[in-house]
Amino acid sequence: MAEHTPMIKQYLTIKAQYLDAFLFFRLGDFYEMFFDDAKLASQELEITLTSRGTGTDSERIPMCGVPHHAAEHYIQQLIEKGYKVALCEQTEDPKHAKGVVRREVVKLITPGTVMEGKIIQEKENNYIASVTDFLDDTYGFALTDLTTGENYVTLLQGSWQDVINEIATSGAKEIIFATNHCETKIKQLLQQIQVTPSYEDSEQPPEAFLALCVELEQQKLLQTFGRLSSYLVRTQKRSLDHLQPVVYFTPTEYMRLDLHSKRNLELIETIRDKKKKGSLLWLVDKTVTAMGGRLLKQWIERPLINKEQIEKRLSMVETLLGEFFKREELREALKEVYDLERLAGKVAYGNVNARELVQLKRSLQQIPNIVLTVQELKNPYGEELVNDIDLCEDLLTTLANSLKEDPPISIKEGGIIRDGYNAQLDQYRDASRNGKSWITELEQKERQVTGIRSLKVGYNKVFGYYIEVTRANLANLPEGRYERKQTLSNAERFITPELKEKETLILEAEEKIEQLEYDLFLQIREDVKRYISKLQFVAKKVSELDCLQSFALVSEGNHYTKPEFNEDRQIVIVEGRHPVVEKVLQSGEYVPNDVQMNKEREILLITGPNMAGKSTYMRQLALISILAQVGCYVPATSAVIPIFDQVFTRIGAADDLASGQSTFMVEMLETKNAISKATQESLILLDEIGRGTSTYDGMALAQAIIEYIHEEVGAKTLFSTHYHELTILEEQLTSLKNVHVSAVEESGKVVFLHKVVDGQADKSYGIYVAELADLPLQVISRAKTILATLENQPKVKQITEPEEPIQLSLFTENTEVAKKQSKASVSDDEKKVLASLKKIDILNLTPIEALQKLNDLQKKLK
Repeated sequence: MAEHTPMIKQYLTIKAQYLDAFLFFRLGDFYEMFFDDAKLASQELEITLTSRGTGTDSERIPMCGVPHHAAEHYIQQLIEKGYKVALCEQTEDPKHAKGVVRREVVKLITPGTVMEGKIIQEKENNYIASVTDFLDDTYGFALTDLTTGENYVTLLQGSWQDVINEIATSGAKEIIFATNHCETKIKQLLQQIQVTPSYEDSEQPPEAFLALCVELEQQKLLQTFGRLSSYLVRTQKRSLDHLQPVVYFTPTEYMRLDLHSKRNLELIETIRDKKKKGSLLWLVDKTVTAMGGRLLKQWIERPLINKEQIEKRLSMVETLLGEFFKREELREALKEVYDLERLAGKVAYGNVNARELVQLKRSLQQIPNIVLTVQELKNPYGEELVNDIDLCEDLLTTLANSLKEDPPISIKEGGIIRDGYNAQLDQYRDASRNGKSWITELEQKERQVTGIRSLKVGYNKVFGYYIEVTRANLANLPEGRYERKQTLSNAERFITPELKEKETLILEAEEKIEQLEYDLFLQIREDVKRYISKLQFVAKKVSELDCLQSFALVSEGNHYTKPEFNEDRQIVIVEGRHPVVEKVLQSGEYVPNDVQMNKEREILLITGPNMAGKSTYMRQLALISILAQVGCYVPATSAVIPIFDQVFTRIGAADDLASGQSTFMVEMLETKNAISKATQESLILLDEIGRGTSTYDGMALAQAIIEYIHEEVGAKTLFSTHYHELTILEEQLTSLKNVHVSAVEESGKVVFLHKVVDGQADKSYGIYVAELADLPLQVISRAKTILATLENQPKVKQITEPEEPIQLSLFTENTEVAKKQSKASVSDDEKKVLASLKKIDILNLTPIEALQKLNDLQKKLK
């Protein structure tokens, strides 16, 4: 093994402290990476992999690097892929160093702590979270958004899957665990939602953060936030003054929506391409501020269950709908408000520039207009939002008097501070401006004296100011007038003592101007820090107003109606529509549908053709409920609904190959989650349960699930199926009603009416759908022949009595013949299986248990 050079030894020592991050090691004008970091970085960043010697023999060390001035671009690429980057800078002047220049990591950049760049989405939070599990099967969960300063913490009861669901809801990019946290759980988390894991063992909040925790009374919550804040202090190594007091929240205070329901309902993104366009958020997001867009996303992910809070929002939406001109005034004022939350974060972080402080000034100039407009609306909730807003007039005055209207992005090149703000700066500027005027006058004077019209006075950074005369005119110069300074190929440059004196005055003034402007800007930035908490308060109020005006605009443009809530669990929706589907369809194409549910109609069993709109009808009810509970009007002529505590959906089919789970297993797990966690106040949507297995297995499970919901859960349920045999359950279950999506056949063609009416469907029209998909005519023709043959066979019996599971559609109508044939051929083993089957209590089995029982019995028969 080769002996490493002192520099490589230094690299390895620092790298040992950041094993899970790329170490960007500063060497001159480059950040270099070595060993495995270099190999992986060269692949991920598509840069050249080179090598360097060890200093003692021919062994080479893998190496790659990026220019320090372009490092941000490369860092962003790595962060977007879920990696971490440790920035290692020279912290000692090389001129004074003895041996290797001292280097230290000045900042760790991770997916959850990045403050700017493409990874930061304007209308999305960038959360970093921590999870702490306790011995009593509870989990502490904390969230921080460094870009906005928001802090949240809660205590979760339940399983690890509930924790994963909460993490997914937050959209956290990075999760912090104790180093001894169960690796199996972390792997499960990474399989379900791609996040970056990090580790921190300290559970004591740093002293600087104690003031943020005064409202946290439980030790578990302190420990959870302590882990998160300790990690931030250790990795960020800079001021975090913008962090806001920790807010305790309870997930049960909001409508619960698990991972599957959010995906199936396409609340935030579409299932197919993971894009915002086509989702519910895309439809209702008419916000004009970045912070309003972030808050709207939070509202949709966590609908309210408190009727009073919902009614407050709806009342403000109603007021805005009735005051068109005031609403437009409010909207126009909001358009001029920049991202106050993230501007405050940049101020605290020390990376805000002058142009961003001008944005802050322009934002503050709009706040009085916003407050006045909302007060004129005379809405109690609107007044509640704006009455406590601090207009930050002193800060606005400081920014208006100090900063130029269009300053450069760089804060070290001058051009930032207004004339008249600082007397010393004005003196330097006067010297610089007068000196340059003198230079201009000198050029005119020398042209007249010499008669050389092409003579010019110029400047460059190497030689300073000079008088330039072309070679053709050198003979016209008076003898001894100038001192030669530089010879060019076609000209000579000269200097005079007077010009040299003015040059010194001008350059000294410009140097002092840049330094003084920089110092003044840093002072202004420090002054702004004192207003961070006030700016964050203003941001919250403005964000909420932005969301409410967005609701009003969407409701007006799409002809939505104000929902009403009732406590007797009735649903009466007249001409309800799916908000997204009707938006993407051409005007007039969408067919609205009524939904009526009460004590006699707790479960709607939906049958009907493929492509007729069963799934759309089901999602429609869920989306109407979610819109209502976030405080928006809903797509219907009228809507009376209960407030749901949870919504569960099982719609669509997908494998989870990463976890080794088939489509059917995913279906069963999602169904189990719904029926085991739902309450009487919940809404359950189940689509085609049982289709992932054999007909008899699927039908048995479907019926067992329906009966369990009816008898044990009592939740409002929409259950769509192609098992038409299940429609007989309307005669067995008092609160189940059959409905179907109607279709008619004309001249051998099927017309889907997309209208849901009471009663059961008689066909699924699957072959017709296959025909629409342009399957070969030979296949279609053969399928029709087979279907006709099957339809002419004796019909199967439906399961009616759980005590006699032998009637699971295994026998034809000619049961006597079937029984004789069965008795003649049943073996002893089969008799044992039948005896076991008779003893099974189907009503007390979960779907998974039922599936397992069927599997065990089938094995015994083989």
